[in-house]
Amino acid sequence: MSDILLNNRKKRPDWLKIKIRVDKEFNATKNLMTTQNLHTVCEEARCPNIYECWSRNTATIMILGDTCTRSCGFCSVKTGKPLHVDTMEPVRTAHAVKKMNLKHVVITSVTRDDLRDGGAEIFAQTIERVKERM
Repeated sequence: MSDILLNNRKKRPDWLKIKIRVDKEFNATKNLMTTQNLHTVCEEARCPNIYECWSRNTATIMILGDTCTRSCGFCSVKTGKPLHVDTMEPVRTAHAVKKMNLKHVVITSVTRDDLRDGGAEIFAQTIERVKERM
């Protein structure tokens, strides 16, 4: 009976619970993303693994803003009309990757149906800037 909580909901097993670990590494990653004005899937999609990843100096950087032009039912990223394309984002992304001393980086983006090239130019520039600094 101890497995049952109010409203007849079963208690989650320990292996399914996330461990919130806000340590100096987590804070350093958060501060870097904030100071560089970068977005991450970790934050925008409300990933439950953010504490584990950011504590290990890892993040999935999301370029082309924080607003997607699509409204997928499974995704938590904000939907709407995106702001202008930030042409300095590739440089700031490369700076963050260098500062985090990453050997591998995951870069993703929101969908930008409002752009003629879908954001391909900014994606290419971001990859080029990151490769220059690695």
